[in-house]
Amino acid sequence: MTVIYHTPLSADQQRAAGLSEPQPLAMADQVRFSDLDTNNHVNNTVYFEWFERLRIRYTQQLVARGLFDVPGPRVVIRSGSIRYLHELLEREDYIVTCRCTSFRNTSYGLAQQVWVEGQLRATFDCVLVMLDPDGNGRYLLPDRLKRYFETNEMAKSEG
Repeated sequence: MTVIYHTPLSADQQRAAGLSEPQPLAMADQVRFSDLDTNNHVNNTVYFEWFERLRIRYTQQLVARGLFDVPGPRVVIRSGSIRYLHELLEREDYIVTCRCTSFRNTSYGLAQQVWVEGQLRATFDCVLVMLDPDGNGRYLLPDRLKRYFETNEMAKSEG
């Protein structure tokens, strides 16, 4: 498969790259020299940058689909857990994925992964809390967004 960088990958492209289950958002890139630490593998902090970049794109797509009211919420990470499974090296092509796994009235959980040639290399599970645009209170998830999560991403309601 020819790797297409910085562009959302279709379900077929994800399967061709070795992902067992296509995700709602997946994008490819290549490890750069600047991503490396003194051991010549990807620095642990760089994974957070990759996950954040895709998480922002994921939220932007939800807004573009009209699933949030305007103005949209402030999005804050309440908690997160990362697992490093296998190192990544310079010039390896990788794919970062993102999908909603659960939701409540003012928050939702995301599962993110890093894949290289069908091998899972790292995971990040987090809970995002929605705040009103002015930051003074919680932002209620619209019903249409909750339906989208249930229907399109098989996310479970926890509230």
